[in-house]
Amino acid sequence: MSTSFEQAAGSSPAPSDREVVVQRVFNAPCQLVWRAFTEPELLAQWWGRGNELVIETLELRPGGRWRFVEHADDGVHGFEGLFREVTPPERLVWTFAWDGMTGHTVLDTTTFEDLGDGRTKVVSRSLFHTSDERDAMLGFGMENGRDQSYAALDLLLAEALGAGGGQS
Repeated sequence: MSTSFEQAAGSSPAPSDREVVVQRVFNAPCQLVWRAFTEPELLAQWWGRGNELVIETLELRPGGRWRFVEHADDGVHGFEGLFREVTPPERLVWTFAWDGMTGHTVLDTTTFEDLGDGRTKVVSRSLFHTSDERDAMLGFGMENGRDQSYAALDLLLAEALGAGGGQS
């Protein structure tokens, strides 16, 4: 399993100066990866990078709210937004705000592509209102946090597959 990020390439448009695009291949079937992104009991195990994550709200439907609270060594961090699109198991579009973030919400689009052979490509595109807001979020450690979360997701997926959890 890869633990590094790649800039999206190929058919994905190049990111603008207001975007962060991450492409990642997971060694797990698409349905399992989708579940890990959308089921509270699975999300709580990887999204917080090993920190306790409380999922206060997860209304997985267009217009539905979500709010997660992470309890980390450096404090409590809240994250929230609204789902704009939910198309199982192919696409999620939602807004993202962090309690410590000033400015506008971020528009996140995540797509899931079944590559066959039990592999899934996930492409995440975060669109910020301005390049300054994007740069500020990167300065807060966005890439490192996502890298840690995806490493935790790798472990969760491997455990689920080892326990026969890859079935949908």
